[in-house]
Amino acid sequence: MAVQYNRLWKLLIDMKMKKTALKSAAGVSANVMARLGKDEYISLESIEKICVALNCSVDDILEFI
Repeated sequence: MAVQYNRLWKLLIDMKMKKTALKSAAGVSANVMARLGKDEYISLESIEKICVALNCSVDDILEFI
């Protein structure tokens, strides 16, 4: 099962937030951001940090296809 982060990118657009701002707010590495851009798996810890930073749930940022 593959994962897509299109919902995350749409949420960032809706919030008028740049990827660099998300990286800082969530405290994730550049490597995590690169993996997100390639629709690759990231750790649950990183997903949690992103959800906390954006005040959203996992379903709001990713989907399994």
